[in-house]
Amino acid sequence: MPYRRLPNTDSARIRAMKAALEKGKNIHPFELAYSQALYVKLKAFYPLFETAVKEQRIAMQVQATNNKQFLKLVKKAQMYISHFIQVLNLAILRDELPEKIRPLYGLKLKNKKVPSLASEEEIIAVGKKIIEGEEIRTRQGGTPLLNPKIAMVKLHFERFLDAYHHQKILKENSARAHDKVAKLRIESDKLILKIWNEVEEHFSKFEAQTKRNYCQKYGIVYVYRKNELAKAKNVLQMSA
Repeated sequence: MPYRRLPNTDSARIRAMKAALEKGKNIHPFELAYSQALYVKLKAFYPLFETAVKEQRIAMQVQATNNKQFLKLVKKAQMYISHFIQVLNLAILRDELPEKIRPLYGLKLKNKKVPSLASEEEIIAVGKKIIEGEEIRTRQGGTPLLNPKIAMVKLHFERFLDAYHHQKILKENSARAHDKVAKLRIESDKLILKIWNEVEEHFSKFEAQTKRNYCQKYGIVYVYRKNELAKAKNVLQMSA
């Protein structure tokens, strides 16, 4: 015996509500298999849910598309900051700069390694310190480091920073859209369940298969269990 399966995706929810809504538009109220009160509620709710789902998908797509360019800027910023620190350490190694200069750049005095730049927050923290340190040192008369110049580091850092703030806004937009759909999803499930219960009750006087045929026209989904599906296939093969 196939069992009724409620929608478990937003696309399935939209299909279920749309099917029930179309029946409400095309059938006389007295012949409709579910109440007019539910039809009025469905008519108002369906476009809200459909629009919210579309907006969520658009927000996620925009975020994903923008993320590809953002990741390129992340790698550029990482590379320029890392290379600048390596050049700084080489200048210290050659005694062109004193070791005590490292803390000016936010670096540990004895640590010759490039600090972690794995996260966006680390890039921001390290990048700001490196740029500030070099600008302070050169204002005091120090010779600018080259290959890369701090101006190039700053250029790629600021491009990354702008993209970071923009991507953060897109993430927040996606999160808001997700939360909105999540809240509406609860209401949609309750609405679909009420409609399906009333539809099945309306056609309960018919034998099982006829009842399912009528109910399916209202968007109700029935599925066979694996063992039942296998039996059905065997019957069809034997009758062929």
